[in-house]
Amino acid sequence: MLWINRKFEFDFPVDIYPEIIDRLTSTPARIEDIIRDVPAATLKMRHSGKWSIQEHIGHLINTETLFTGRLDDFEAGIETLRPADMTNRRTYEANHNQGSIEAVLREFNSARNKLIERIKAYPQDMFSRSANHPHLNKPMRMVDSLYFEAEHDDHHLNVMKELVMHFSGK
Repeated sequence: MLWINRKFEFDFPVDIYPEIIDRLTSTPARIEDIIRDVPAATLKMRHSGKWSIQEHIGHLINTETLFTGRLDDFEAGIETLRPADMTNRRTYEANHNQGSIEAVLREFNSARNKLIERIKAYPQDMFSRSANHPHLNKPMRMVDSLYFEAEHDDHHLNVMKELVMHFSGK
């Protein structure tokens, strides 16, 4: 299913935020598990004109900027969160396949670690702050935004797994 077609219900309690933070924290290690033993050239291969594995990781780097900005929005009490660029222009223009996988992983790990440190410093009441999500057109608490980001990570991790299977012939 395309990410933009997903539907979300945010009806879980706010106090599950530590588990969601754990999911976000584990993404870099999960990426490394997926790509372990995959040749560097394969990581840059596209299938059916869609992003390569390395470009999916690069896309996660690009969305860290959006998510960090949305944290700024929650902190500022803004009514509507900043919108995502649904064309993914930054990912297409970034040429993530030009560099090494090691550089892309370092950049993602660094960005994600900064994000996690910031989130862990929030007081508990911060996770219940709410703002309207511009694409979903519904209210979203900060904990919901964390969940949304974790689901976005999982979506791309699953696509990466599918690409590894496709290129390995399994």
